[in-house]
Amino acid sequence: VQLQASGGGLVQSGGSLRLSCAASGSTLAGYAIGWVRQAPGREREGVVCINSDGSTDYAASVGGRFAASRDNAKNTVHLQMNSLKPEDTAVYYCATDLGPSVCGDLRYLSYSYWGQGTQVTVSS
Repeated sequence: VQLQASGGGLVQSGGSLRLSCAASGSTLAGYAIGWVRQAPGREREGVVCINSDGSTDYAASVGGRFAASRDNAKNTVHLQMNSLKPEDTAVYYCATDLGPSVCGDLRYLSYSYWGQGTQVTVSS
């Protein structure tokens, strides 16, 4: 499978962005999909995971501001990011194992398949 993340950009604090992750080569339906970010000089951080049924699990740092969804017909997952803060600045990746349908611990980062990442920059 190939994952293509898009939708990043530069936004002011308090603004919104919608990221998308489109897959080719395999269906995403039936599999858990994670969104992971990496800020400059920091380790990768799992921010949200979406189960095959569309239910989600969020890191405390983004809960209430971020919302993940999936469109199985378009083989795409989305990440709506609202009330963005400068500390959300990072490269955002979508990732999956094409295995489990249910997310595990958000600290899990050993996904088999990764998108190329999309840069999100939030200015203060």
